[in-house]
Amino acid sequence: MTTPSSAAPAGPAAPAGPLCTRETITADLEALGVQSGETLLVHSSLSALGWVAGGPVAVVQALLAVLGSGGTLVVPALTGENSDPADWSNPPVVAEWWPVIRAAMPAYDPLITPTTGIGVIPETVRTWPGAVRSDHPQTSFAAIGPRAGEITRGHALDCRFGEHSPLARLEAAGARVLLLGAGFGTCTCFHLAEYRVPDPAAEDVSFAVTTPQGRRWLTVRDTVADSDCFELLGADFERDHPVRRGTVGAATTRLFDLEPAVAYAEQWLTAHGPRRNG
Repeated sequence: MTTPSSAAPAGPAAPAGPLCTRETITADLEALGVQSGETLLVHSSLSALGWVAGGPVAVVQALLAVLGSGGTLVVPALTGENSDPADWSNPPVVAEWWPVIRAAMPAYDPLITPTTGIGVIPETVRTWPGAVRSDHPQTSFAAIGPRAGEITRGHALDCRFGEHSPLARLEAAGARVLLLGAGFGTCTCFHLAEYRVPDPAAEDVSFAVTTPQGRRWLTVRDTVADSDCFELLGADFERDHPVRRGTVGAATTRLFDLEPAVAYAEQWLTAHGPRRNG
């Protein structure tokens, strides 16, 4: 004979804390050293922060509050699915579908093409009133603030992360990088260094774009972008250079200057054998 338990039935698990608000995130960013008026490239993970009242909107509001009216917020706004299906592996698609996908893929439109694979904070920035976005169909960046147009303008189709991309303009602007709960593996500024090593490897890159003649499936030649070693590269950079570390909510957060990070990455990749032609 069984005896009914007097314990109350288990309910849903409580959300993982800490509880974060726009105000607590703002205070944590200020304590870390984010400054009013600066240009800031942010890589982020909302889930790393804890439970955020207001979600990604509260995070973007906090970032903009700390940067102030003179500061510029920049995020990657990547759209990697606009690519050749022959290269897809997660998941792959059967070869018979490839020509259909190439013909049907919607052309990149900076106003409506959503970001994918990089979390909800960049998508929130992309759709923020006044945000502008660069023109690359795979590796665009979105920005809010007085330098947004300068940073995003002229993103060449054959230069995902190089001298004709927002990364080079961020370098020239003296930007800093904020890893907000994200690791060095997401640190796009290291890709700029890949373009500066001797004889970098190149590959064909395909996507759907809008041209004066209408939609077109275009293939260009560009430098290989490979972030597999970025966590190790970042650990060495952090060992050898000043990186401000702190927490925002529960998220481990790093803040550092972009220009020395790119210079260090160029030396590191050259010494450690990046992918090169031949």
